[in-house]
Amino acid sequence: MIATVFDSVGSIGQRRVVIRRNGDVEMVELPWGLQPREPGGRAFTVIRADGRTFPDHRCLVPASEFRHRSRGKHYGFSLADGDWFYFAGIWRPATPHWPASYAILTIAANADVAPFHDRQMAVLRREDRMAWLDRTCREEELLRPLPPRTFKVRLWDEPRQAELAF
Repeated sequence: MIATVFDSVGSIGQRRVVIRRNGDVEMVELPWGLQPREPGGRAFTVIRADGRTFPDHRCLVPASEFRHRSRGKHYGFSLADGDWFYFAGIWRPATPHWPASYAILTIAANADVAPFHDRQMAVLRREDRMAWLDRTCREEELLRPLPPRTFKVRLWDEPRQAELAF
């Protein structure tokens, strides 16, 4: 499996591989953004997890890094140990007016992300992936900020290619 960088301000409808249990565990490509409540409304790309339960349609979004913009700068957050991870998400089946799609759950930011934003997407370590899909742990056990120094933070900017010039 390939875990890639996830840009938190990516476009709605951007397609990514997600892992879900739909009978069997499967990898599917779905667009980002659940159907809005009102016609013509904005799609839901993130959903607050605080105090909520998610008894069905859980999914995982593999990633190696997530990017966030704060105060005019771009930051990249990856696991300090170099491993890749998953975002906890939910998916919804297609309706006559919206394709099958997914959204990512958000939680309070951990100590590494908090200087840049008060919320973050819920990150699950690889060892917690099946507990999320199979609902073997309560939400509050999995959807919580990871300990301080879990993430390596770097300033990220688009002209980075200049570093590779000879």
